[in-house]
Amino acid sequence: MSHETHHTISEEDIEMFATVSGDRNPLHMDEEFAQGTIFKGRIAHGALTASYISGILGNDLPGPGAIFTDLALQFKRPVRIGDEVTARAEVSEMFEKGNRVTLKVQCSVNGRKVVAGEAKVMVPSRDK
Repeated sequence: MSHETHHTISEEDIEMFATVSGDRNPLHMDEEFAQGTIFKGRIAHGALTASYISGILGNDLPGPGAIFTDLALQFKRPVRIGDEVTARAEVSEMFEKGNRVTLKVQCSVNGRKVVAGEAKVMVPSRDK
């Protein structure tokens, strides 16, 4: 079982994420500052990119009512304004006891992983 979504990073996404998170690091917000870094330009917040995984888990797989119990991620490459991010989650283990699921999760841009890891979630009981 797996699910995938696609999102194109926009200037507005970065602005809204900065407002909600409070993270206004100039690496994300200021092109002139970011030009002087190893990235040679602005990059999206890693947590913004990773949030697309949360969207899959809460809306699609496992779906409504699912709650994170553990999330381990590695940020492998920067994501820039205009990049199309493909977020994917795939069930790797299911545990009936405690209604728990482990999923392999990743985000990629142009087929290259930018975020990879594992999520553990608790899912609502089916008998409710």
